Amino acid sequence: MNSAAVGKKGESQAAAALENAGMDIIAKNIRSKFGEVDIVAVEGETIVFAEVKTWSAYGMEDLQYGVNLKKQHKIIKTAKYFLSENRKYSNMTIRFDVVFVKKNPHCESCEVTHLASAFEESV
Repeated sequence: MNSAAVGKKGESQAAAALENAGMDIIAKNIRSKFGEVDIVAVEGETIVFAEVKTWSAYGMEDLQYGVNLKKQHKIIKTAKYFLSENRKYSNMTIRFDVVFVKKNPHCESCEVTHLASAFEESV
């Protein structure tokens, strides 16, 4: 399985985990000239922009490698773009999450770790 296929499978697993946690997925793979956001979800009065990382090993200590400051800036700018295009969400609280998916191309239900509020807009 190539890396794009592994990433797609990871994003599907992450979306399922977020939905199981009570979030409504409203968009996937939002692209702008600034970058991309993997998943956009709503949880109560909060809009969540989630970055998905599909790795063979992961942990909170790996966050700095997968979602460095440059990547965070791209996600934040893309989130702002999304909100400017979808004004009905503009009054909601914004949160940036990271979802780690343990890489295993044969798993039907991979191990998923959801890190809520992984970083803030002030980066």
